[in-house]
Amino acid sequence: MIYVTGDIHGTIDIYKLVDFFSLESQRKSLSKKDYVIICGDAGVVFNLKEDDQKTCDILSSLPVTVLYIDGNHENFDALEDYDIDTWHGGNVHFIRDDIIHLMRGQVFEIEGKTFFTFGGAHSQDQYFRRIHIDWWPQEIPSEEEMEEGMINLNRYGGKVDYIITHTAPYEVLIALGKDIADEEEEFVHYLENISSEVSFKKWYFGHLHLDEEVDDYICLYDKIIEIE
Repeated sequence: MIYVTGDIHGTIDIYKLVDFFSLESQRKSLSKKDYVIICGDAGVVFNLKEDDQKTCDILSSLPVTVLYIDGNHENFDALEDYDIDTWHGGNVHFIRDDIIHLMRGQVFEIEGKTFFTFGGAHSQDQYFRRIHIDWWPQEIPSEEEMEEGMINLNRYGGKVDYIITHTAPYEVLIALGKDIADEEEEFVHYLENISSEVSFKKWYFGHLHLDEEVDDYICLYDKIIEIE
């Protein structure tokens, strides 16, 4: 089984997972061969202190394997120090055996389904943060990462089952009444281009701290849903 949810911000919002899976494991036989995907801002690699350790310990205690894409609140300097491994067809960082960072622009084949993943987003509070301390410029994807994403999508003939991102395509953000900063405009237009050219069933994203749907685009925060 594969579940998906929104941001957890380290221990701040992590207990929605603890509560959900304590009940879900009573109803279903779950194991580390089942997965939950976090749509960014996991806070797994952030301050490199006890907070990160506690977050990882809690996630490892869940009855499922945790997969996550990066959001905008991640320590990208530290994340880039992890070795790059290949897992289920795409590039990953193994934080632990049961906590896996799904890198940008990858396609993964999991339980017979294909997932295109692309983390990153703009921090609205960027100017109140300190560079390379609690804000990192790598939050906005590079041209190389975006090119790699298109190459991988083309390998699958422009068709995947699900798309997992942190922020949303341009038109979806507009439909949700969100302002778009200059820093993120190129990236959200890139996602918009993918949304118009790629065939998919559902697109899941986080970032906005909302549980909302716009057609096949599903923004998650508190909700944890099972992918059929």
